[in-house]
Formats: sequence, structure tokens, C-alpha cells
Amino acid sequence: MISFEKLGKTVVFSGLLVGSALFNKLCAQDNQPLDYLIENAWVFDGSGGDSLQLDVGVRGERIVFVGDFKNQFAVDRKIDASGLYLSPGFIDPHTHHTARLNSSKAKTRAVLRCLTQGVTTVFVGSDGGGPLPLGPMFDKWDEQGIGINAASFVPHSTLRREIVGYDDVLATPEQLERMKNLVDLAMQEGGFGLSTGLFYTPAFFANTEEVIELAKVAAKYGGIYDTHQRDEGAQNIGVRKSVEEVIEIGEKAGIPVHFSHIKVDGPELWGMSKEIIEVIEAAQSRGVKVTANQYPYLASRTSLSAALVPSWARDGGSSAMRNRFKDPDTRAQIVKEVKETIKIRTGKADGLYLSIPSDDFLNGKNIAEIAKEWKLSPEETVVRILEKKSPMVHSFSMSDEDVNRFMKQPWVMTGSDGGGGHPRAFGSYAKLLSEYAIKKGVISLSRAIQRSSGQTAETFKIKDRGFVKEGYYADLVLFDPKEIKDNADYVKAEQYPSGIPYVFVNGTLSIDQGKYTGKLAGKALRFKEETK
Repeated sequence: MISFEKLGKTVVFSGLLVGSALFNKLCAQDNQPLDYLIENAWVFDGSGGDSLQLDVGVRGERIVFVGDFKNQFAVDRKIDASGLYLSPGFIDPHTHHTARLNSSKAKTRAVLRCLTQGVTTVFVGSDGGGPLPLGPMFDKWDEQGIGINAASFVPHSTLRREIVGYDDVLATPEQLERMKNLVDLAMQEGGFGLSTGLFYTPAFFANTEEVIELAKVAAKYGGIYDTHQRDEGAQNIGVRKSVEEVIEIGEKAGIPVHFSHIKVDGPELWGMSKEIIEVIEAAQSRGVKVTANQYPYLASRTSLSAALVPSWARDGGSSAMRNRFKDPDTRAQIVKEVKETIKIRTGKADGLYLSIPSDDFLNGKNIAEIAKEWKLSPEETVVRILEKKSPMVHSFSMSDEDVNRFMKQPWVMTGSDGGGGHPRAFGSYAKLLSEYAIKKGVISLSRAIQRSSGQTAETFKIKDRGFVKEGYYADLVLFDPKEIKDNADYVKAEQYPSGIPYVFVNGTLSIDQGKYTGKLAGKALRFKEETK
């Protein structure tokens, strides 16, 4: 009988731990020691099952032993994980870390905001943004070294900017064909699928048919369609119609679809998560493969202009928008629509906090505060800010009810939407485990780990990652269930979590006793190779 105690509850398993055939094959034959043996950890293997107290052996890049080690072989280093939980390294399907991964500075390429919370694999090219072509970027990652494994989607907005521009026009047949050819090339180079940001300029100006045609190219390679959908609230077509558009793209292109940071934006729509879930589950029952990711926060972060300025005023890009501000009649109409959007998005201006670290006055203040000091209306304040600056904004637009309801769905995974300036970039995974699983019990700890590792690997077809299994890459995280905590907040967002003392990337110890080891052990993940 194997007995263990987890958060004060004793669970008893019956069974027999046996030696590892893979261990014998890889280690015993050539009389080489293990690089690491993690002893006495409570292991969550990423499948959603409960934990078992096991030993895990690492040699080279792989896990070569899971079981009761019993000092069968020499070990270079043992880690006593008594009181710690071990899980697969977390896989973040939605980030904005491209610039960090491409940095000339090694420590920046380590992406410590990911490593310190146990994230060992990330996706970029999210929301339709990112560089093309992909091949040279992947090669650069492998040549220079990166701290985490990284994959990329094919970014739709980049295609549209290059081929069509920023204007509110439909792509011509010739332009569409050129974009399709570029998607084809990017998929051959290793893209995992097509990503769109239909909420943003210029992707907002693409019609559904354009996206379907491009998604068909990604589908041909077995890729996925990932999207920041056209509307998450009531700012243009409405969240329900937007969800239906995503499903239509999946059905007509014959491709699995994935909603990034699924949510319901705006107080007037709170509670609508139930309806959205019903729409998605109806599509799933018809055979459409639909999944989503979610970050565990009530505020989003995006550009102030995208959040509040009507799309027609952003037609042509930022310079065109600012030129429209100069015309009194046009400015008056923009101000009028911004007022309405504030009401739709957060209900009132004190729910919109600026994130612009370079400006000591504006950073961390809400629009209502700034408006009072400037003696302007909130909507006129927004336009005045955008005349000179392009800040980001935290919109407190979500409800606990909707966040919790989406969190409980079996098809929803964890994603940070992490870049900078929002606590989600530093604390999403620690917050999910500590607050939503351990403290609140919205979901179980095993489920929180599964939706952050194994399920994500299976959804995006990442080979040999996401599980604690012999033969899999040793992407591993050890955390203390009593100490794990996210420390980032909306004012001081750039703070690392605590209670995560060890993180392995491809068998390399990257975080050792809470400190970065200086190793760049990540790999560029190319879809064509991952699915061989």
C-alpha cells in the first residue's frame, strides 16, 4: 500500500512500483550515472490524475526513470523534494515574448518571467502579430540559445499589413493568393497554425471568408486556428456572433479552433459565459474541435486605442487616427463613441488603468483620476492622451462568475497572454495553482496542472512534452504547495512568484533553489518536426 498526505488529506493507493525498462536500457547498458534524481516528490504526471510519491530520474534531455529508485544506480546529483510537488513544465499557448526571445542579451532571452513560474514552453505569433518568415527566427533561437522552448503561429495581421496594408478594404483575389502562399511557406517552416487578432487593426478589416481561406492552408498541414476573436463584449458584432464566426471558420476550413483568453467583457454582459459555453458545446457535438485558453485575472491589457477608439477612426493606422483628431467634427464624433465604449467596456472610467511605465504621471492612474486633474470628460481625456502617446490600458471588465465558469470547462486551458506590464506575465500559473486550486478549490490541483501541461501539449500536438513519463523531455517544475504565490500586481507587475524552487528545461536545471542558473536550454519547436 502506498499512502501519502496532500494538503492535509490522506489518500491511499494500492499497487507495486517496479523498475524502469527505459532506465535499464539508457543507463545500465553503458554504466553511466543519472544526471539528476528527484527523490520523494509528489508527482502529478500531467494527465489529470492524482499524485503519487515517486522518484524521477533525468539523464541528458530526457526523463529516464519514474518509480521507486532504491539506489539502483549512480547519480550525479540528488534533489530531495520532500514536501514538494513535481509536475510537467507548464506550456503557455498564448504569449507576447517574441522580442525577448530575439534579444541580443542572453539573460533577456532566458525569459525569466516564464521560467520562474514554471513555464518551460511558450507560443508566440499570438493575436495575429509577429515576424515573418519563421524559419530564420527559429534558426536564430537555436543558434543564440533561449531559456525556454518556443513555438510560433503564423501571424495573420503581419500578412495583411504587408500585402493589403492598414486600410479598411477587402483583399483582392491576387492579394489573398499571396497571403495563402505565405501561410503555406510559414507552415512548411514550422508554424503550428494560423493566428488572428480580428479585434485589432488591420485584421479587423478582414472578412470571414478571407480567414477561412487562409485557415484552409494551415489545415492542410494539420495545424490549428488560434484567435483573439473579433469581439469579446459588445464593441462591434457582439461576443455571441463573434464566437459563431470562429466556429464557422473551423467548420468551413476543416480546422480545430482555439479561443485565446476566452472571456466576457463588460458589466452589461456579465453572466453570458453560460450562453457562450452552450454555443461552443453545440459546435463540439457537431464534430467541431473547439478549445480555449484563459488567464486567471479580472482585468485585460491592450492598447488604449484598440480598447476605446472606434475601428473606423483607426483605419489607416495611428497617424491616420491622429489626423482625424485634428478635425473638430470628426473629433467630436470620436469622443462621443469613446464615451459609449467606456460604458460598454467597464461601465465607468475608473475601471480603466493606464500602463505606461515611461510616464510617471499617467502610469497606474485610472482615466477618471486623470480626467479630474485635467478638468476634462473621461472620453476627451482619452483622445488627448492618444494625441501624443500610445499607452496600454488595464480594463477591469470581467466578473468572477464568468472567470470561474470558463475555468471549470474541460476544454479550457491556461494561457497568460503575457508580455509586460500586466501581472499575468509573471504570475498566471502560480496564481492559478495557489489561489484558484489550492485556496478556493474552483478546480482541483490535478486539473489545474493538467490544463497547464498535458492537455496543452495534446491540443497543439507537441511531441514528448507535457507529461512526466519515461522517454519524454525533462521539462519539469517543483513547487511548494504551501508557499507558492504570485507576487505581481497591477501597479508593480514585474515581480516573480515565490514557492517554485526548481525548474528543468530539456533536462537542464534552469532554476535551482529559486535562482536562475544562467542556462539557455530551450529549443525552437517546429510543427513539422513535432508531429513526425
